[in-house]
Amino acid sequence: MIEQNDWRLTNQLKYLKGLTFYRKTYTKYRDDWDHDHCEFCWAKFMEQPHDALHEGFATEGNYRWICKECFEDFKDMFEWNVVS
Repeated sequence: MIEQNDWRLTNQLKYLKGLTFYRKTYTKYRDDWDHDHCEFCWAKFMEQPHDALHEGFATEGNYRWICKECFEDFKDMFEWNVVS
């Protein structure tokens, strides 16, 4: 059970609650983008071969990314939908 004072919680409920996520391989948001960060723990996502996360959960259009661990920790609290 995640506590309300978890260090990773920083007002994400305002913009992430109830969203639909897709489990996928990381692809950048747009051509001039080179990386993203997990919305909670700030782990870095990059396309391979970089030393970073290469897959996780993303919103449609790849704008918001969440690592697997944070997704599992917060999926119930944020009431996310998952599309395969």
